[in-house]
Order: sequence, then structure tokens, then C-alpha cells
Amino acid sequence: MHKVVVHGVCIYTRIRKTKSHPIQLLQFSSFFPIFDSQKMNYSIQTPLLLLLVHIVFFNVQTQSQSTDLISKTCKKTPHFDLCLSSLQSSPQSSNSDISGLAHIMADLVLSNATDTLDYIHGLLKQSPEADLQKPLANCAELYIPVVKYTLPQSIDALSNGHYGFANYGISDAAKEAEACEKGFSGESPLTDRNTLVSSLAEVAVAIIKLVQG
Repeated sequence: MHKVVVHGVCIYTRIRKTKSHPIQLLQFSSFFPIFDSQKMNYSIQTPLLLLLVHIVFFNVQTQSQSTDLISKTCKKTPHFDLCLSSLQSSPQSSNSDISGLAHIMADLVLSNATDTLDYIHGLLKQSPEADLQKPLANCAELYIPVVKYTLPQSIDALSNGHYGFANYGISDAAKEAEACEKGFSGESPLTDRNTLVSSLAEVAVAIIKLVQG
């Protein structure tokens, strides 16, 4: 028998002399079962498998809870389908509480109002006919303060817990979108956009009221 020390562990081997190799290792044994490759693989794989199962279960449970919160919240708003589709399409909603959902909706109001204002400016650059020129210009005047001041200030107020001020500003955004739509004597090129901004604002206001209690 021959003793070899590997990383502080004693390993005993049988040795045999041959012509080509003075010393040849035949086999070894150890007092520590960790050197058994099958046992070592099992000891590593089992905890990893359990960890993966736990992670998958936790993610499924978290997603289920998030879906339940979104659904329950949207049922308390005036536009359930719009609320549900808007929040479910946002990656942030999966980790949000009801306050976070209110922030997401307020941000959506701002982004859609901004997009509508850009669209109005685009139409004005095309030199529309007189019956569209005036109402489009009026809509631009209505949306500019909403996009630049009212909604950003409302979102800041929401972040600071001033829910009354936040609701007032977001409600004003809905009113301005409706006023824009009413300014057209004939068919409006902004109907869908104005309706979306107004409806999103109404959803945001409803959720903020839930946060406010």
C-alpha cells in the first residue's frame, strides 16, 4: 500500500512495478464518500433540482397573485377591458402593488396624450382644409398644457402621496380630450385617440381613488 495526500486527504493505493512504468497506480480508496463520483453528482443535482422547482413554483404563484390583483383592481374601474389589457401589457405590473398599478396607468395617460399631440402637429403640417384647421389648432392648445404641465405634475403628486392633486390633474386631461373632440363640427380625425386618452385617464383616476382609500 502507498499513501498519497491530495488536498489534505489521505488516499491509499496499491502499486505494481512494470517494465514500461516503474510504478503503476491500480486503484485507490478513501475514507470520504465525497470522492464517489455518482454520490457526488447526486449530492449536487438534488439540491439544484429542488431549487429549480422552488423557483418555478414561486414564479407561478407570484404571477397568479399579480393577475388576481390586476383583475380585482380593473373590476373597480369604468373600463375593465381597457384596464386589464393595458396593465397586462406592461412588464412592470407583474411586480407592482395597487399603488404601482396607479403609476403605470398615469404614465400611460401621459404617453398617449403625448402621442396624440404629436399626431395633431403632424396633421397641421399637412395644411388641412379650413373646417379642420381651426379645431385641430384648438386641440393642440388643449393638449400642450396637459402634456407639458398637468400630467407630469400629477404623476409627481402621485409619487409624493398627494392623491387629490393627482386625480384633479388626470381628470382634467380627460376633460381636455373630450373638449378637443367636441370642437369638430364634422367627422373628427382624433376620435379614437381622444377616446383612448379620456378612458385611460378615467381608469387611472379610479385606481388612484382605491390607493387613496
